Formats: sequence, structure tokens, C-alpha cells
Amino acid sequence: MAKIHYKIVQHDGGWAYKLNDVFSEPFATHDAAFAAAKRVVTEQHIPGDTTQIEYQDADGVWRTEVAEGDDRPDGDVSG
Repeated sequence: MAKIHYKIVQHDGGWAYKLNDVFSEPFATHDAAFAAAKRVVTEQHIPGDTTQIEYQDADGVWRTEVAEGDDRPDGDVSG
């Protein structure tokens, strides 16, 4: 199971949660950003349907693969 870590940071005149180099939308307060990140972690952990997904990798190449519905990441929030 993958482990992901969200971090709360100042961003764009407010606060955001960040995963690697990707920021969320800005929130007015640190607490609001933290609550939103906790909600995302909870929702990402819920099993879903096995489905085919498409995404663009770091090199700009589009990839297609099967995402297993029960292969959900384990996450946490810091900051």
C-alpha cells in the first residue's frame, strides 16, 4: 500500500495542503487547510471500483493503466 504525506504550507496569500510539488487551492486559515487535507486523506482511503485510468507522467507522456479499487493509499497530514 502506498503511503502519501500532505503538508500544510503558506501559499497564494493563504494556506494550502501540498503533495510533493502540487498545491491545493488556497484556504483562508491554517485550520481550514488542515481540515480539508484530512478530509482528502479519509476520502482517498475509501475503496472504489476497479477501473482504467489515464494520466500524464512527469515527462508529459500519457499513460493508461488499471487502478484496483481496493488498492488505496494510506495518508497523513503534517504542518
